[in-house]
Amino acid sequence: MSHAAPSAPTRQRIITAVLRIIGEDGVAAVTNRRIAKEAGVSLGSITYHFETQHELLRESLLHFVREEARHFTELADQCRTEGIDVEDAASLAGQVARGSALDSAHLAPFELYLHAGRDERLREAAAEAFRAYDRLAIQILTALGVADAERLAATAVALVMGLQLRRLATGSPADDLADALLLLVQGPAGQPVPAPSGGPAAR
Repeated sequence: MSHAAPSAPTRQRIITAVLRIIGEDGVAAVTNRRIAKEAGVSLGSITYHFETQHELLRESLLHFVREEARHFTELADQCRTEGIDVEDAASLAGQVARGSALDSAHLAPFELYLHAGRDERLREAAAEAFRAYDRLAIQILTALGVADAERLAATAVALVMGLQLRRLATGSPADDLADALLLLVQGPAGQPVPAPSGGPAAR
């Protein structure tokens, strides 16, 4: 039985089905027959839109990241226009995390990142995904007035993704995310994290 919206474009229905399948049963479970069943499309339409499984996996990963990027860009714009402080932003991040269903579609990217470690053809797509997250982290941290946003961006992304992975594995609360972001930005004593000796050039 198809789980995809019948009104969605065929390509989008295929990608949605792929992400769901990966999240439920892993990359190895992605077959054209199962995709066709989940998406409610013909077998021929899958190969029409995606010549290889590699292309299908790559585009599915990038689609998920682009949707995430759009969502967090809206969050960054909200930070800029409303002038919220770091505590408010951390609290908002926690609310976003709590509202993010840890469903099969959100499990799929972690599966794909692991698969990229085994299949170098997917690594550029994974790198593009992390570049998008880094850019958004810089935008959000800069909007909050955080010094050295570029230096902290990759660490912030790694922290968020690591805590989300922990939530998936243990069911730990999303509040941990807000506390961890405050610790990253303010330090254990509630003071801004100092820049490294020599500034950005020291990296």
